[in-house]
Parts: sequence; structure tokens; C-alpha cells
Amino acid sequence: MTIRISRRRLLSTAASGAIGALAMPYLSRAADRPLITHGVQSGDVGADGGVVWARADRPSQMMVEVATTESFANARTLPPIAALPESDFTAKMLLENLPAGQDIFYRVRFRDLSHIDIVSEPVVGRFRTAPADRRDVSFVWGGDVAGQGWGINPDDGGMFTFATMRKHRPDFLLHSGDTIYADGVIPAEVKLADGKLWKNVTIPEKAKVAETLDEYRAAHKYNFMDDNVRAFNAEVPIFVQWDDHEVTNNWSLSKQLPAAYKERDITLLAARAARAFHEMYPMRESIVEPGRVYRTLNYGPHLDVFMLDERSYRGPNGPNLQTSYGPDSYFIGPEQLAWLKRALLNSRATWKVIASDMPLSIIVYDDAANKKGSEAFAQGDGPPRGRELEIADILRFIKTADIVNTVWLTADVHYAAAHYYNPDKAQFQEFDPFWEFVSGPLHAGTFGPNELDNTFGPEVRFIKAPGPDKQNLPPSAGMQFFGHVKIDGASGQMTVILRDRADVALWSTTLDPKTI
Repeated sequence: MTIRISRRRLLSTAASGAIGALAMPYLSRAADRPLITHGVQSGDVGADGGVVWARADRPSQMMVEVATTESFANARTLPPIAALPESDFTAKMLLENLPAGQDIFYRVRFRDLSHIDIVSEPVVGRFRTAPADRRDVSFVWGGDVAGQGWGINPDDGGMFTFATMRKHRPDFLLHSGDTIYADGVIPAEVKLADGKLWKNVTIPEKAKVAETLDEYRAAHKYNFMDDNVRAFNAEVPIFVQWDDHEVTNNWSLSKQLPAAYKERDITLLAARAARAFHEMYPMRESIVEPGRVYRTLNYGPHLDVFMLDERSYRGPNGPNLQTSYGPDSYFIGPEQLAWLKRALLNSRATWKVIASDMPLSIIVYDDAANKKGSEAFAQGDGPPRGRELEIADILRFIKTADIVNTVWLTADVHYAAAHYYNPDKAQFQEFDPFWEFVSGPLHAGTFGPNELDNTFGPEVRFIKAPGPDKQNLPPSAGMQFFGHVKIDGASGQMTVILRDRADVALWSTTLDPKTI
């Protein structure tokens, strides 16, 4: 459930009687108080505000106070919204028409629906609205959390990369998907190559693959148990998209589920997973297509972010070698492709970041063991085929429409890389040169490197991966990666840095904006 709150209501000096009543003292009854179970989050922040999220432990009402000072001296209490079992006691509130470029502080409480005088302890969060002027912008990105059995290990500092990212005080996190591994078990212990034990925090729901709605919900809540993640979420907004592991590995409509699944209907699993995903993150929800993931996020004059959904509209994970475009070669699909063209054409931002949950030219097999089938865009060397037809179409459009300063950001493959796309070295050449940057995992096994195909002429300018003889390295091996983007407000230059969890800057480049 969402509620909109206007700038007038937030900033007015006189509270209405209803709002004033909500600001009165509450009885504590400590033993009976509702609990905020998994911290607070904000997300999809723009110049006018953003979404705040929290979860209670019982049927209750979420009450939010909003202020422009950390002391909450000018706080206003907003109308409460319900957190019910139907949404797993989650609630999110959309705050609109806030001042641009402003630090916003919010304080969340829940009051028991059965005893409205009993209220939880507060939890405080913050975000900064996008600028109206050309100030500096900084954000981080990555994906892949709690995969391959590497869960929360307190002896290793928990999900440590989130603590490292938080130190940079970024404006937001662009989460590139695989927010959970619904298909992955979190065991109590994993024996490492050196004989030591990796010891996970465990919950019953993560002892099997997720199939029920509650099991999908639990996978998200597992990640929120980590201290680093909760501290990060309270201070850094999230721009989130999904990929395959929110449902199951490499899922498409052609997915043949392994024996671990009692539920054999992939469409039903995807529907349950999508509901849990939307419940657990502070997204601005579409009224045109409820449950839509793809959207434009405007973050001031220098930056627009275009969040893609490469799961919901794709065709089957077959060979994908078609030479003409049709349903079997859909990846983002015709409607989303048309939206992306319109959004890019209408953008007036200096930089247009295309957030793709899968890389463009890294080959990802549907059947990795036998190197068969297609999971991502890349179909192997040669001219565009299958899903590559969509990329050829959008790259051609960007060139012919004179759209400049596009950058692609992605994760998925569990290593860090920088790819420069050079039409002079490509099989398909109707595009202007551009960059794609790959980061992750944030907290999962490290893999790679994968093969590249030459259709769009990628040149590897940097790569950090374990090598073929050292796959699925644990987070404790240190090869956990995130990307850090800085846009200089005065010059408009974009600096992209690939970092590891120890905050070592592994590689960077600075891009000068072009004008037309």
C-alpha cells in the first residue's frame, strides 16, 4: 500500500487536527510493542522525493515523521498506512513534492492495530533528493547477494561490501539484480579449500529452494538480517531491478525445473517471486502495469537512469539463432524496447545510464555444463541473431537519433570488467562507440571470466576474475566487487571506478561528455 504526501502537507506550519492527534504521546508497554523487524529503506529517489519502506511483526499501521533536519525539529507526522498479513506486514509510503537537493530525514513507527495506543520504538532513515542544479552526483552499483550458499557469516564481518560502499556516502545504490538466490540453500557450514569452515546464520526457509510466497519473502528478509545491509539501507536509497535468481536459475517460460521443486509451474513460481520482490523493496509502482520493473529514474540535470527488465518479457532460453525478429528472440520485448527509445529520446540529462541486469556480449549459457542454449543476449561470434537483434536495433536508434553519452551498467557474471564497444571491430557496425561496465558479486561466489562474442566489437579494457581453476570463491577470498560512479557537477565528467570489498580502486576511467 502506498500513500502520497504533498510538499504543502510536509512543509506547512499548521498541522491538521488528524495529524496533530497522531503526534500525541503513546503508551510504551515494552513487552507488547510492535517491532520493526528488518530496518528501513528508501528508494527511487528523485528531485521531488522518494519511497520509504519498513516491515512490522504484526498487523499495524506505519507512521512516518518527515523532516529536513536531523533533529526532527520541523518534523511533520504523516497519515498512517496499514501493514497487513496480505503484504507480509510490509508498508511503503511515497513522499512527493519535496525540495530538490535536500537531505530528508524520516522516522518510522508502527502502532498495533488491536491496541492503537501501543507503538514500536522508532527507526530513523535518511535520503537526499536529486538536485535541481548541476551539483556532484555519486552512486554505486552491483548485484548478486547471498548466492552459492555464501550467507551471513559474522566471523567474516557479515555482508561486508555493503559497509564498504556505505563509507562513500553515495546518493544511491543501483542494484543490478539477483537481489536474492531463491534457488539456493544456505547451509550452516561450508568447508573451504584451506580446511576452514564458513559458518552461516541460517533460517528454516533457506534450507530448501523457495516455492511458496512466504519462502520467497523469507529469502529477501534473510539478507535484511545482516547488520551491514540494514545500516546501508537506512542511509542509501536503492534503485532496484531483478534478474533470474529472484525466481530460479536461468528462468524463462521454457524452464525445466530440477527435481528439488515440488511446484512444477514456472509461471506460478515467477508470480509468487514477483509479488515478494515488489513487497520487499521501496519502488515507485506503475499504475499502468502493476508489477512493472522497467522505469526511468531522473537524478538531476546530469543523470537519467533507465532500469531494464530482461526477465518478464523474454522468450524461451533456446538456441536463439533467428535472423528475423519475433517472439522467440524477445529479451526486453517490443513494448519495453519502444519505451526505452522514447525515454532516451526525451532525456535532457548529460548522462544516460542504461541499467541492464545482464551484460551485452558476455556469453552466458542456459546449460553451462554442456555450453548449450542462450541465457543472455550474446549468441556467439557473427552478425546479430536472436536476442542480439534488439541490441542492434537500440544501438542503431541511438546513433541515428544523435543521442549521446549512453553508458551501460550491469552485473550477473560475478566478476568485474570494463568493455569498450568499438564499431570498427564489430560484425554489426551501425552504432557509436560506448562503454559497458560490469561489477559484482556484492556477496556471493566469484566466477569467470566468461567468453565474449564479437557481434558488437567489445574490447576488454579491464578484468578481474578468479580464473577457470578457482571458481565459486567465497566472499572471504576478497574478490567481491562494486562499481562507483562520480559525476562532476561543474564539468559533467563521469568517472567510473571498479572497487573490491576492501575498497581498493582496481581500475578507473574518466569520460568527457559529448554535445550535439
